[in-house]
Amino acid sequence: QVQLVESGGGLVQAGGSLRLSCATSGRSFSNYNMGWFRQAPGKEREFVARITWSGGRTYYADSVKGRFTISRDNAKNTVYLQMNSLKPEDTAVYYCAAQTVFNIDYEPLQSWNYWGQGTQVTVSS
Repeated sequence: QVQLVESGGGLVQAGGSLRLSCATSGRSFSNYNMGWFRQAPGKEREFVARITWSGGRTYYADSVKGRFTISRDNAKNTVYLQMNSLKPEDTAVYYCAAQTVFNIDYEPLQSWNYWGQGTQVTVSS
């Protein structure tokens, strides 16, 4: 079992930045690929970013590419999402997720094994 706890959300003006953190506990953090998803009001949860277990490869949704950066610190069992140039359409609850390293898919929700409770990000115009 893996427990995930997100932090770092809040209210920011358009063009601003936030850094989300996801602290994990339980089974070995380095055995999991990590990801971030988001869900805006009235919309389905969508993929934002993924980082492989070693940190060697990253993947991003087109909507955040060039603005968001996912990273991880395996010594601290933590994954981060640096969000720059924020837009009002980035407003959502952001969720951290973990998947075993053998998973190839990453956009479908069902390819992820564990989820955090989410942290709210609100971007004002």
